[in-house]
Amino acid sequence: MKKTLVVSTALVTALSMASVSNVYAGGKEKCYGVAEAGQNDCGNLAGTHSCAGQSTIDNDPTEWKIVPKGTCAELGGMSKKEAKAAYKASKKKAG
Repeated sequence: MKKTLVVSTALVTALSMASVSNVYAGGKEKCYGVAEAGQNDCGNLAGTHSCAGQSTIDNDPTEWKIVPKGTCAELGGMSKKEAKAAYKASKKKAG
């Protein structure tokens, strides 16, 4: 049973990575801070979860959605680099 679970998990991971890779090839990009609660596309920068649909607040700067390339700034979002900087600054401020 454990072997089947490991193989299944590996297969799902491989397929999801291939799917994300295909999205980027199609003129899309990750946009941080624009996902509504429960509408994120995958894991967040904070490392509190690793799956889609697990964000708990709207427009969390650590959560991301796939958007058409070049539209992130128009949506009020950030690049990964900008989101990481904002996250680090918020951690310093809080701690």
